[in-house]
Amino acid sequence: MSSYEQFAYIYDSLMSDIPYKKYADWVQQNAPLDRPKKLVDIGCGTGVLSTQFAKAGYEVIGVDLSDSMLTVAQNRSFENGTDITFICQSMANLEGVDEIDIAVIAIDSLNYLETLEEVEQTFKRLFAALNPKGQLFFDVHSLYKMNVIYPNGPFTYEDEQVAYLWHTEQGEEEHSIYHDITFFVRDESGLYERFEESHYQRTYPIETFLSLLEKVGFSTVTVHDDIFGTPTEEVDRWFIHAVK
Repeated sequence: MSSYEQFAYIYDSLMSDIPYKKYADWVQQNAPLDRPKKLVDIGCGTGVLSTQFAKAGYEVIGVDLSDSMLTVAQNRSFENGTDITFICQSMANLEGVDEIDIAVIAIDSLNYLETLEEVEQTFKRLFAALNPKGQLFFDVHSLYKMNVIYPNGPFTYEDEQVAYLWHTEQGEEEHSIYHDITFFVRDESGLYERFEESHYQRTYPIETFLSLLEKVGFSTVTVHDDIFGTPTEEVDRWFIHAVK
């Protein structure tokens, strides 16, 4: 099993504090299922949100760049008795997804795009794929998180099954960060296997995201922190809702 495959299988335990239900509620409150609706979950990872949306009655397509993540997502969908289509591709080169009512890019997935051009391309493709009055929901790291919180690493975590040492280093580009994480995962014999993951993320001022959304054609854009609150200077994540 490759390191990324290993990472995919322990991903859920490391993300156990993410308020997925609150995220799903945010989407459902703004895009209620008053008729059949097609939803694409971009950067779906292991399919936690995809499955929640499918169980709520939405027709769901899950998109992710990792085959390993999608394998876990497909197993989750099967175990929950949901019928979800999963596609392995980059969000910036989205194909085969059209006439959708709702697009979701959750849990800072957009921050994995390395250039502003890729962010704009993603917005363009989603705008073209959305039906009239279609809605886009996404979240991104704030400048405060990238420039203040992350540089204060390293961070550590330990439980009975997994431990990690997470180093961060600011990138060459403004508001960017390199993540280098060393995992120790306990196997069935009680020994720990070590593997490493490296990731790069980048964010932009909130005004940049809003300008791009307006540029590609979105008409109404709302920004929150913690989904329902008003943004503050020290919030670590922005939640953005845009309507075509």
